[in-house]
Amino acid sequence: MKFEEYRKHDAVGLAGLVAKGEVSAGELLDTAVARMAEVNPALNAVTLDLTEMARKALPAKPQGPLGGVPYLLKDLGAMMAGTVTTGGSRLWKDNLAAADSAIVTLYKQAGLNIFGKTNTPEFGLMPITEPEFLGACRNPWDVDRTPGGSSGGAASAVAAGIVPAAHASDGGGSIRTPASACGLFGMKPSRGRVSFAPMGEGWGGASIQHAVTRSVRDSAVLLDVVCTPQSGDPYYLAAPAVPYAQEVGRAPGKLRIGFTTAALAAPALDPECAQAVLDAARLCESLGHTVEEVTVPGDLAAMQKAAGDVIAASVAATLEIESEKRGRPADQSDVEDLTWFMARRGMSVTGPAYVRGLAAIHAYGRAVAELFKTYDVLLLSTLGSPAIPIGWLTESIETYAPRLFDFMPNTQAFNNTGQPAMTVPLSWSKSGLPIGVQFVGRMAEEGLLFRLAGQLEAAQPWFDRTPAL
Repeated sequence: MKFEEYRKHDAVGLAGLVAKGEVSAGELLDTAVARMAEVNPALNAVTLDLTEMARKALPAKPQGPLGGVPYLLKDLGAMMAGTVTTGGSRLWKDNLAAADSAIVTLYKQAGLNIFGKTNTPEFGLMPITEPEFLGACRNPWDVDRTPGGSSGGAASAVAAGIVPAAHASDGGGSIRTPASACGLFGMKPSRGRVSFAPMGEGWGGASIQHAVTRSVRDSAVLLDVVCTPQSGDPYYLAAPAVPYAQEVGRAPGKLRIGFTTAALAAPALDPECAQAVLDAARLCESLGHTVEEVTVPGDLAAMQKAAGDVIAASVAATLEIESEKRGRPADQSDVEDLTWFMARRGMSVTGPAYVRGLAAIHAYGRAVAELFKTYDVLLLSTLGSPAIPIGWLTESIETYAPRLFDFMPNTQAFNNTGQPAMTVPLSWSKSGLPIGVQFVGRMAEEGLLFRLAGQLEAAQPWFDRTPAL
């Protein structure tokens, strides 16, 4: 299959071609690998090539809803037997998995053909993807700019056409940030929707796995594939009564949508991002929804402080565990400066402070939930600006925090409330960079968001808008 034909299809479409015998899974893999060879030297999106493993695993007749579709795993969070998961860190360069994570098992059962792993910042800590160990990943829309993070490699690979969809995860915006920066659809599911088995929670329950995709239906089908709870999960949501794939294309009904052009954790949005929200509000109104300006409630500063403590303590625990495995303390030479800074902060977080931090996070979630007694959906900008230049965020440790929240002021809040949130590629900047718009739903209401996303996709299609690269 030629690349031009391959790129015309999403994952569901490619699986349909395989099922009808119009193309083989091997041909799809050959096309994906050829595209990877063509563009990856410029992007550094795929950092572990598993092509030979994928070729050996190809069945004669692929089964499952995504049978034969090439797929990429993020190099963080999801283990695949016989492969290394580095988490973007030289500390884990020899971290060989003995067994598949639950999500990888479910991907394989769905027929996905995993042939590589994608770039990620060290331990997924940044909203950019510039790890010292793996090297900077670049945005196909402008290779001097970031694809976002921490699922930056996944988003870069999808936007560049290597695959139509890729595994991603989101602990503070790590699905929505790169999807927005790369012109993709990105759904962060509700807490408890996707299992991290055999691991426990991530960042106090803030982190969740799913994917970045070009089409809404791919995201829905992929979520159907993996939303099976596993025995012993600390957070648990039963699979939906109606499969998400059936929600896409259904009318969402007349929704009550509250919108804001605020930057929740920064002084203001870039004007083009603010305009994107206003344009999306008008689009929603034209589709028959009631749209009103709102203020998001809750003590955001207390939540952010608490979330920072939880993340820092988690980093410190990671280094402690690795030290025990190695029989010697991990030190500053083993990790990047930001990681070491976070670990040192984490060592100072006491047990009572950690528990009080969780209480502050939960209080914020309850406050935000009050808004959803009146509104079905909250609309706001995904990011504070379009994709930022490579190296801008990490110029100095002194400017890191304010620049961090200037870029991603609006995503972390909904990791900590646990609500589903999606970024939809509805706008582009004057310079041609994608601008995502974020929609947040009530807890466990991914189905409603998929219905709205399908309506928006039909009203203002984006699938054929791809970077020239």
